[in-house]
Amino acid sequence: MQRKTITFLVVSNRNGVTRRLVLPVAWLKAGGLIGAIFAIIISVAAVDYVGLLIESVQLKRLKAENGRLETQFQLVEGKLNALEKSLERVKSFSTKLRMITNSDDPDRTLKLAVGPLTPPGRAVDELNVPLDQREPASIVAHEDAAFMQSVPVDTSVNEVAVQGRDYSSLSIRIDEAVKDASLREQGVLELWESLSGRQNLLKSTPSMRPVHGWFTSRFGYRLSPYTGRATMHQGLDIAAAPGTPVYAPADGIVSFAGYDSGYGKLVSIDHGYGVVTRFGHNSKIYVTVGQHVKRGDLLTAVGSTGQSTGPHVHYEVRINNVPVDPANYILEE
Repeated sequence: MQRKTITFLVVSNRNGVTRRLVLPVAWLKAGGLIGAIFAIIISVAAVDYVGLLIESVQLKRLKAENGRLETQFQLVEGKLNALEKSLERVKSFSTKLRMITNSDDPDRTLKLAVGPLTPPGRAVDELNVPLDQREPASIVAHEDAAFMQSVPVDTSVNEVAVQGRDYSSLSIRIDEAVKDASLREQGVLELWESLSGRQNLLKSTPSMRPVHGWFTSRFGYRLSPYTGRATMHQGLDIAAAPGTPVYAPADGIVSFAGYDSGYGKLVSIDHGYGVVTRFGHNSKIYVTVGQHVKRGDLLTAVGSTGQSTGPHVHYEVRINNVPVDPANYILEE
């Protein structure tokens, strides 16, 4: 059987020579098929290369965006830390203010002596929801699961995962801060309403540091600088330069102004409501017994009279003649 062929005639224009090329049809078909396959491969490679170029550009853009998001995350985290600290200061302020102005509380002296106590049936944070009103643990766990699950990264659209940052934890902290801020606001408003009609009590309640200085000895048991034994220190020692002015922390009447063998030059102020403040080791006394003083009035000057190891003011607060921690009566921090 004779094979089918195709003859090609090639004629030269210069010398008029004609060449004859005879090729089998099968060869031509095979060559055409190979050429088509090669063309397809080239096309696919070109398309894939163009796609890689586009993805490379998108990847660079996503990395840049990821860097911006990381910076924004750090800024948000910093602001959240500042917010949490501010809320904690508000909590401490409102708790202390409630405690020092609640003259009707029979345990007021004890609370002022040892600091804020956790009421029965309440969490450590006084503004948290009471235990009997909390949601079941299963509901809380179900809600938290939405934050705890890791969100998968979709690599098909070139998402880039950020390592070392906990977005779920930040989200929970933000939610808690928002809730806490709302509770703090409500608590402060309630406190303001309860105190708005008690101006006399507020004016007579010590609420400021009597002298600008630094604490050298706190309220409580300490080793006596004279005997070396553990003794009860019934006030705060605030060191300052000699002659530094000492101011009244609240309105009251001077009940003592003179010399004491231990306290040196001593001033006592009766603020009413069973509250008395005392200021010892002064160098000068500017008030007299029976004198009415207001918060911020000049009382004495810092000294080192009596049993003193250096210039300072020994500041005491007494409730019904029971010494309590004066730090609980200093609202500004």
